[in-house]
Amino acid sequence: MAVSSGVSFVLSSIMTVLLFSGMQMYKGWLGSSQFGTVLGGWVGSLLFMCTLTAVGNLERSLFGKSFQQKLLPEVVFSLTLSLIASALIHRVSTTTCLIFSLLALYYMNRISQETYGVSVQNSIQVQSKRRK
Repeated sequence: MAVSSGVSFVLSSIMTVLLFSGMQMYKGWLGSSQFGTVLGGWVGSLLFMCTLTAVGNLERSLFGKSFQQKLLPEVVFSLTLSLIASALIHRVSTTTCLIFSLLALYYMNRISQETYGVSVQNSIQVQSKRRK
C-alpha cells in the first residue's frame, strides 16, 4: 500500500534515526571483526537510502509533485551523512558503505526511470537516393 509523501517522510526519518542510533549502539561489535565492518558499511548504505528518501519526500511535500532530486545537494548530502556515520565505526565500513551506496543509487535510479520515466521514441527515416 502506497503512502503519501508526508507520511513517507516521517517513516524514513524515523528509520534514519533508528539506523544511526543502532550503528552507534553496536559500534564496538561492528568494528571488532571483518564481517562486522562490512555489515557496518551495509547498514550505512541503508542509512543513505533512508536519508535520501526522507529528503526527497520532504522536498516533494514542500515544492510539489514535479520537483525532482538532483545529484549535488540531495544525493551528496545523504551520501556524506552515511559515510560519516560509517566512519565512526571503522575505516573499512566507510569504503564498503560507499560501494553499497553507489550500487543502491544505481538501482534506485533504474527503478525510478522504469516507473516514472518517459519513453521517447525517435523516428529515423532512412531515405535512399537512387538515380535512374
